[in-house]
Amino acid sequence: MKAEDLPEFDPELDLVLVRELAAPRAVIWDCWTKPEHLVHWFVPRPHRVTACHLDLRVGGACNTTFDVEGNVMENRGVYLEVVPQERLVFTDTYTEGWKPAAEPFMTAIVTFEDLGGGRTRYTAVARHRNAETAKTHAEMGFQEGWGTVATQLEAYAQGLAR
Repeated sequence: MKAEDLPEFDPELDLVLVRELAAPRAVIWDCWTKPEHLVHWFVPRPHRVTACHLDLRVGGACNTTFDVEGNVMENRGVYLEVVPQERLVFTDTYTEGWKPAAEPFMTAIVTFEDLGGGRTRYTAVARHRNAETAKTHAEMGFQEGWGTVATQLEAYAQGLAR
């Protein structure tokens, strides 16, 4: 992934998490793109993913259902860009068939950079439609929540890489 391929950061609209993960890029990619792996790490524990449907193509579904303290939360969206082992872009602005979502929240840009030696630079950008939504997401605990999930991803991926 070249720097010029990355989206320009807008501090008013974007929240960013960057981590260096001790797991190979191919394994991290599989964890993001295969439901049987994603369900193990995608939400902070003790919450859990109860359903996951990923149609890994532009316009394909990116749907997850979570159980958060007994409350069911659905996150329905589509992929906007899929570059194998390099970048995933998905949004909840649209659902399958490019149907506009009732309450869109963000677009995610996730990049995976091979650092060699079984390490991956993992960058997750949550891009919002306005500063108010970005502020709300930050106050909801973006850094803590997405950071916890990145730690869970790393631990799960390390288990697969063995």
